[in-house]
Amino acid sequence: MIRSFSGAAALVSSEILDGPVVAVRPQAITARASAVMAQFPGDVLYAVKCNDHPLVLEALFRGGIRHFDTASIQEIRTVRRLLPEAVCHFMHPVKSRAAIAEAYFEHGVRRFVVDHPDELAKIAEVTKTADDLEIYVRLAVSGEGALLALTGKFGCEADEAVPLLHAARRLAARVGLTFHVGSQCLAPEAFACAVRKAARVAVSAGGVDDLDVGGGFPAAYTGNEPAFVAFVAAIRSALAETGLACRLQCEPGRLLVADGASILTNVELRRGRSLYLNDGVYGNLAELKWLGPQFPLRRVGRAVAPATPVQPYDLFGPTCDSIDSMPGPHWLPADMQGGDWIEVGFMGAYSNALRTGFNGFSDHHCVILDDAPWCGTPPNAGLRRAA
Repeated sequence: MIRSFSGAAALVSSEILDGPVVAVRPQAITARASAVMAQFPGDVLYAVKCNDHPLVLEALFRGGIRHFDTASIQEIRTVRRLLPEAVCHFMHPVKSRAAIAEAYFEHGVRRFVVDHPDELAKIAEVTKTADDLEIYVRLAVSGEGALLALTGKFGCEADEAVPLLHAARRLAARVGLTFHVGSQCLAPEAFACAVRKAARVAVSAGGVDDLDVGGGFPAAYTGNEPAFVAFVAAIRSALAETGLACRLQCEPGRLLVADGASILTNVELRRGRSLYLNDGVYGNLAELKWLGPQFPLRRVGRAVAPATPVQPYDLFGPTCDSIDSMPGPHWLPADMQGGDWIEVGFMGAYSNALRTGFNGFSDHHCVILDDAPWCGTPPNAGLRRAA
């Protein structure tokens, strides 16, 4: 049974802390889901890869999410087991025959993504040329404006997408286009450009039934990121400009869950301005390396005196691998010491989902926090005041 606590301070004063803790705030996830659904003019799919913990999936469902972007057969199994009424969409462009067959015949999946003729032929063969398929063609778009570009692995160019759409139309009940501008995109215009490209392809292909604008909507790690409504406005404007009329959907991940969890990690050693933690890149804190020092941090459990200055630190995880490092500046009180607990906020996305058992460091707890999300202050606020 997962225990609940009133907040991070109550958690660190408990006796359960013998390893890192994933502290989930389900009520925040439910509220965020409801808000995003109210703002987007179409279906909202949750990208399960972002965080597949049952607490997260169930909180999203309570918030109204009924569609799930699943990228593997295991994700489909998880969603169908936990949420039998949910609808799964197989959004990975490359799938095994066994996964396609199980998804279609056992789990009722009808929507599949392709970016190559051989994948389309594979789906047709496995589903025995079913007449109720929905096939989306993934279009390659620029990753400009995203902190983590997703270009190069998936997506086809316009001249490849048009014949693929024609072939899909002969097979499927509905056809659509999809794209992904990249993770933690900070430029609403990137979505507008991608919609314009999709509209040109749609016209050349004789129209599409659906457009999936993908994910990449940013979480407010620093507070300077554009709000979701700005991205919706850019998408609406591009649709109006191009005259593209079709059913719309998006597939956010971090936008829905980032502020719905924190990671609690213990300082095992301080060496100058380096803090060695019991969690790291191979655990729940990979994003502190890949996105950098833009997550809010604070010390919990030992009070920070009002006059205590702050200073920048570099962070290191518990494994013996030097890759397990999270370069700063991570701003924390100047008197940090071994035994202190740190709350890393906005860690609902790509934290526990990326955790490995490398080097034997696999143990961690999961708890529920009943308080509001801790958003902290922008990282450079540490120059001015204590965390």
